[in-house]
Amino acid sequence: MGAPRTLIYLLRHGAVVGAETRRFIGHLDVPLSTRGERQSAVQAARLRAAALAAVFTSDLVRARRTGEIVGAPHGLTPVVVPALREMAMGRWDGLTAEEIRAREPEAFVAWMSSVGEFPFPGGESVPDLAARAWPAFEAIVAAHAGQAVAIVAHGGTNRLLLCRALGLEPGRLLALGQDYGALSVLEHDESGWRLARLNERPVL
Repeated sequence: MGAPRTLIYLLRHGAVVGAETRRFIGHLDVPLSTRGERQSAVQAARLRAAALAAVFTSDLVRARRTGEIVGAPHGLTPVVVPALREMAMGRWDGLTAEEIRAREPEAFVAWMSSVGEFPFPGGESVPDLAARAWPAFEAIVAAHAGQAVAIVAHGGTNRLLLCRALGLEPGRLLALGQDYGALSVLEHDESGWRLARLNERPVL
């Protein structure tokens, strides 16, 4: 018999307060907006029939709240995993792309042209993110082999996890959409990882 199939329902947290400003929020602890709460509720209803064994979230409030909503129909309290946090964006936290481009044009161009290599000034690089988030992800998968679990994290974190699972280079990070409240699904068995769904947005 082959290894049992493990299902990972990978969600990005719902929309946050001030999302329309399109600011880099990184480690800033910004709450869900009313829209984000609704997005999370839509995905919770969608996953109501999934046999979830556990829900894991980052420690930031936007992910924890989304996880609470997703876990509620299953009677599950989210397990907080700080290593699933978004990338630390250093001195760019709280700024828009336009503000960063105006303040540090050369650094912004360098970051955009080499996403997988250039660290956020005063913050983390993609390898830094991988060093903390991927082992946490692997530990969750190992502890729930043959089960279905939900993981609620962030745009950058989810992209990194998807790239690593699928064997893609870090430079492909931005090629994988991760909209607010969206669901991606990874399946794992003896043959490795397979992407079943990508960035399926909640329909409000």
